Amino acid sequence: MRFIKDLTIDTIKLLNRIYKQSSHYQVKQRAHCILLSYEGKTISELMEIFQVTRGTIYNWMNDWEEYRLLGLYNRPGRGRKPIFNEIQELQIKEWVKQSPKNLKKVLVQIEELWGVRVSKDTVKRILKNFEMTWRRFKRGLAGEPDPLEYKEKHEGPTVLKQQDKSGEIDLRYLDETGFCLTPYIPYGWQEKGENIKIDSSRSRRLNVLGLMNSDRELDAYIFEGKITSDVVISCLDKFAENLQIKTIVVMDKASFHTSKKIQQKISDWQEKKLEIFWLPSYSPQLNLIEILWRFMKYEWIEIDAYSSWSNLVSYVEKVIRDFGEKYVINFA
Repeated sequence: MRFIKDLTIDTIKLLNRIYKQSSHYQVKQRAHCILLSYEGKTISELMEIFQVTRGTIYNWMNDWEEYRLLGLYNRPGRGRKPIFNEIQELQIKEWVKQSPKNLKKVLVQIEELWGVRVSKDTVKRILKNFEMTWRRFKRGLAGEPDPLEYKEKHEGPTVLKQQDKSGEIDLRYLDETGFCLTPYIPYGWQEKGENIKIDSSRSRRLNVLGLMNSDRELDAYIFEGKITSDVVISCLDKFAENLQIKTIVVMDKASFHTSKKIQQKISDWQEKKLEIFWLPSYSPQLNLIEILWRFMKYEWIEIDAYSSWSNLVSYVEKVIRDFGEKYVINFA
């Protein structure tokens, strides 16, 4: 069994730096391989990790033992000449950014412009050299907040947070979310060749309206049916019954948060020590309770919750009940 041996502490540090910071994908691979071999990974394990042949692993080790750090780099005249120059590779990167899901389109553009036929794997290798990866897209918003309103409203919560920290007010973040038997698909560790399946079916929707502060105090109202201004008013009326200090409720400008019915309740709530602070449009990042919903949907609700409606309801109720104790978020 062959392993890399006798690495000094300084060499290990340097290999780690090359592995993490090098702009050359192949160099990063080779440095990583040398480190893993030194840590005791077998040739077979390294083949699996790097998806290369046994001969390739031996070549990397031979180059290291003969040339040390220089062996991590391709020497002049070694290997097949590159198909594309640096300018062409940058152009390929731009084409991929324009069509991130469709490499076939990029292959057509390469052939039409340069008369070169290449495979998807060739393009993928170029993209890896630019440290581009294949991963899930991030859902965006339908629009952008008004810059002036955003600046004003962004500064507002800063003052409110200071008052909340000093105990002058209780700053609460209000928002609604929903759960059904069509699950949010999380990431999770799975054995190679195994695909964990999560039960999914159509169902009615379980809605939750929450009012949470940075001390992880949560008042939540669970209900079925459509979220309307009447529902929001009913929940805020209940919440305002026993307020001890002035309470500021931060919420977005959804239509059922800004309706005429809501406006008519403002003075009544103020008499009960409750005031509303509306966030600018398209600014969910300013609403702290959004973090709670993400944790619930992607981390705390277990897979078997989606096996039945009763299981789903039980899980949602359990997370809400144990939030702040068993289920904790560090907002610092």
